[in-house]
This record gives sequence, structure tokens and C-alpha cells, in this order.
Amino acid sequence: MTIRVTGLNHQTAPVQVREALAFPKSRIQDALAGVRDRREVDEAVILSTCNRVEVYVCGRGELDEGVVPAFLAEFHGVWPETFAPHLYHHVGAEAVGHLFRVASGLDSLVVGETQITGQVKQAYEAAAASGASGVVLHRLFQQALAVAKQVRTRTEIGAGRASIGSVAVELAGHIFESLTGRTVLVVGAGEMGETVVRSLHAAGASALLVANRTFSRAEELAREWGGTAVRFDRLGESLSRADIVITSADAPHHVIRRADIAEALHVRRGRPVFVIDIGVPRNVEPCASEVEGCYLYNVDHLQAVVAETLALRQREVEHCMAIVQAEVGQFMSWLAKLALAPTITELSQRFHDLKRQELALLWNKLPDLPEPARAEIERMANRVVNKILHQPIAALQASPPEDPSGGLLAAALRLFGLSRSPAAPHPSAPPPTLRELGK
Repeated sequence: MTIRVTGLNHQTAPVQVREALAFPKSRIQDALAGVRDRREVDEAVILSTCNRVEVYVCGRGELDEGVVPAFLAEFHGVWPETFAPHLYHHVGAEAVGHLFRVASGLDSLVVGETQITGQVKQAYEAAAASGASGVVLHRLFQQALAVAKQVRTRTEIGAGRASIGSVAVELAGHIFESLTGRTVLVVGAGEMGETVVRSLHAAGASALLVANRTFSRAEELAREWGGTAVRFDRLGESLSRADIVITSADAPHHVIRRADIAEALHVRRGRPVFVIDIGVPRNVEPCASEVEGCYLYNVDHLQAVVAETLALRQREVEHCMAIVQAEVGQFMSWLAKLALAPTITELSQRFHDLKRQELALLWNKLPDLPEPARAEIERMANRVVNKILHQPIAALQASPPEDPSGGLLAAALRLFGLSRSPAAPHPSAPPPTLRELGK
């Protein structure tokens, strides 16, 4: 079984490239079906956040590096040349380690942030619900979430600001010495929006406006944190009241356009507005920054604010990476055993079939043999077969996990005349529990 991840993130691609490949929640199921349609792919999970787009695939062959890029280009209707230079590719243990680092927040813009763990969980749950994930990716993502928990509880990686949303609020605090007396408009009331509102409340924002397409959700969030809910179709009026606008809406298009900003600034009579757009795809039309009095920041501008948090957390990274590396070794050992299981089963079946054939010949030659004697001979035959099998099976299970398809396995297939391509667990089979698989 081969595991591969292909993706791009805030380190390899600017926001305009990331938003071109982002998957809205409404299209995730179609996307999973699309990547599973590729002949080489048995299982798939898609992780799409404001800072990364990654496609995890598993298959029984080598999984060519071009499989996922071709899918991305076809699904999004973009030329591969526009994003291919920004992609990274990881296979096998590197892919496993990458996911463990991602889930633990070690590969995030804000190192150690916790929101990514929930996003990884949601990505897996979407794949499981659609039948796109199977035995291997089930185990991989469950273990990734367990690794994230270990990293969180056994290290101090969570010290300081913990999410993109909180860093956006910190940037707002850098713009103004104090948020007291300032009106802040938050557009989007999802998980990121809730983080922003919570951070604004902690920072002492005086007037808080919350806008969301589902007005009841805006009301709920505003009520919890002492703000005011505004209807999405009245967004223009709210823009003219806001000194700071922070957007994180899950929308495939711009929800605030240049004309909206221009009209709001006209009403504000020269008072500037600071817009921090942390949505991907971007919520605010980029050319809005051309309007005099509008200061527009996007998620890529948060790097400078993040530097202070990175200094606090960097000393913990080495400890975290040791946890990740140990867990990668455990997973790869499990995967190797999974790949060996069909061969071991076939080898055992082959010897026991021969045993049964020989016993049947013996019973024909000795039809009057007493039943106790037959039972003793059968027990002896079982012991002989099991002892013969013990050493080759033990050697196969102890073979290097990074290359379960070569070495001893290849020799066993040839020596015992076993299937060249033993059947792997079917990807659509219900995922086993961790207890069933063995930790």
C-alpha cells in the first residue's frame, strides 16, 4: 500500500494560488468522488483550510506523482502550470510524518495552533461519510489526532497566541494602541469567526458587530460575547460604522467589493478603515486596497505578527518532533504488517491444505485406525506445520517496514509459489477500530 500527499500551503504558495485550489465545504463530496475516480486511488482525504490545500491518497500501486495535480487542474478548471511549482509531494513515511506535523500545528503559520486539529478531524469525517477513506487512511488520521493530543499535553507548544484568528486580532491591536472606543465588524460566524470574536472581547473591543449569511448564527455569537448581530444584506451600512473589519467567511467569491469599501469611506468622511481578510478564498476584492483610506491586509500579512509567537514556541518544536517521529515508526510498522497479512494468510493456508491432503490419504490407507490415534496424529501434524511456519512468518513480520514489498516478501512469494499481488483490504470495507487493528 502506498500513501501519498500532494499539496501547497502558506510557505509554498501565495494566497491567490491557494484560493484558486481551495475546496468549499459544499463541494468536498464531489471532490472526493473525483479523486477516487482515478484508477490508482483506493482511498482519499482532502484537507482545505485558509493556509493549505492537501490531498491524501492511498493505493495498492506506486501512485504516480501526477495523479493529484491532474485531478486539481481538472476539478478547478485551472492550468497545471499556474500551481505546479508551488506543490510539495510526500510519499510513505514522509507523508505520514507530514500529516502528524500538520495535525499537531507544527506546520502551521502560527506554530502550535489548535484550530488545525479540528480541521484535520473534519476532513477525515467528511471522507469517512462519503466512503472515500478506508482501512489505511482511517488508521492514519485516527493516529494523527492522537499524536496531536500527545503534543498538546506533553509539551508547551501552545504557549502564546494560538490561532490565525487571534493573530488577526493582535494585528488590529498593533494598528490601534487600544481597541477601546473602536467599532469592529466581524464577517463570518464559523469556527474562525468565533475565535476572532472571543479574542476581540478579551482585547477589550468596545463595539462589536457580527455579520453572517445565517442570521441566527450571527445572533447567537453576538449574544454570547456582548456584540450586535447585523444582517448580511445590510453589510454596507455596517461597513461605514466600522474602524476595523475582520473577515473569515466561507464563501467561494468576494463578499466585500471595492465599491462597498468606497461607499463606506464616503460615509465615514475621510476616517480610514482597516480591513483584515483571513478568508481563503479571499472575502475582500483585492483592488479595494486602491481606495484611499482603506488599509487591506490578508492572511499572508500576518507573518510579522506571528514572529513573536514563534520565538516563544520554537524551543518546544524539537520535543514535539521526537513524539512525531516515534509515532511515524509505529504507523509504518503497522502498515507493513497490513501489507504482509495476505501473504502470511496464504502461506499458512497453503501448508495447512497440504496437511489436510496428506491426512486424508493416511485415513484411506488406515481405515480401522482408532479415533484417539487419529486425533493424536492430527495434533502432531498441526504442531509440525506451525513449527515450520513460525520462522518464515516471524522473519516476514520483522522485515524493514519501509520496504514491505521487497526483500523477504519477494523471496517468500517465489519460494512458496504464492500470489504475486495478494489481495489488500478492500477500501470500502468498514474501518476497523484501533483496538481491532492493534495499537
